[in-house]
Amino acid sequence: MRKIYKAERLNTFKEVSLGFSQDEAVEEAKRCLQCRDPSCIRGCPLEIDIKGFVGSIARRKFKEAIEKIREKNPLPAICGRVCPQENLCQERCVLNKKGEPIKIGYLERFVADWERENNLRKNFNFIEKREEKIAVIGSGPAGLSFSFEMAKKGFKVTLFEALHKAGGVLRYGIPEFRLPKDVLDKEIEYIKNLGIEVITDFFVGKTKTIEELKKEGFKLFFLGLGAGSPKFLGIEGENLNQVYSANEFLVRVNLMKSYLFPQYHTPVKIGRKVGVIGAGNVAFDCARVALRLKSKVFIIYRRGELEMPARKEEIENAKEEGVEFIFLATPNKIISDREGNV
Repeated sequence: MRKIYKAERLNTFKEVSLGFSQDEAVEEAKRCLQCRDPSCIRGCPLEIDIKGFVGSIARRKFKEAIEKIREKNPLPAICGRVCPQENLCQERCVLNKKGEPIKIGYLERFVADWERENNLRKNFNFIEKREEKIAVIGSGPAGLSFSFEMAKKGFKVTLFEALHKAGGVLRYGIPEFRLPKDVLDKEIEYIKNLGIEVITDFFVGKTKTIEELKKEGFKLFFLGLGAGSPKFLGIEGENLNQVYSANEFLVRVNLMKSYLFPQYHTPVKIGRKVGVIGAGNVAFDCARVALRLKSKVFIIYRRGELEMPARKEEIENAKEEGVEFIFLATPNKIISDREGNV
């Protein structure tokens, strides 16, 4: 997939990957063997009709392709960007035996973006309408997906979000250069189109309790609260200034737009030299954000390069952008300058 130039990336939070053109998507889809028993579908947690939608793209029937995806997946523009396809559907592709698998994720992203650019959003008419009210607490990927499935079954769904915008980790955890917020907003709009009510700035348990919501007629509660508590190493110096959990750092940058300080009111103070401990996708998000804040960045990882759990695409992007690596190492102490700083 085409990308914006390396020199431009470090001065912008624009999306790095540019997506397929129509001709590129069709050419890639035509590589599909249309297997009689497609193992790629068994590799997909949602069991999307991959064979069907890829075949539709090959015939330039893009509307048909996106409709096949949305039968099972309410968030294709998001999954096409951040789902680890190389470990799921693409890993099962039979073309792996002789070369490169079909780029299923890129094709999913292509048709989702084509749908959005052509303003083709489905209007839903449900046969069955139910009176039961469902409260979904947390508007991250779990809450959004559950809301979608329940609304399809005719239930009245209300989605409660403690923050001022819906999306959960999709909004505050994943940087703009991997998942643009306008893409996220459009996918949330699609889900709201099913008649789902989204209430933000509502902290269930404080704004109202579960018991109070029960009195308002809610019969079922789905808790999609995420995993918001950070983990630390348990070493000396973790409470010093300029030591951030990934959660705090990414929330400040992604949700509160600290990279635009003072235009936005949340600052983020990091040094000229930044160490990121760990080598998963979240660590690489932090590292690439810190690069764009003009720091020299090191990924520090206790294992070797081949064991890094982050997606290969993100590792390649980070290397291209200038992230450096220290392998087989982990810190045992963070040293203070005696004034409370690292």
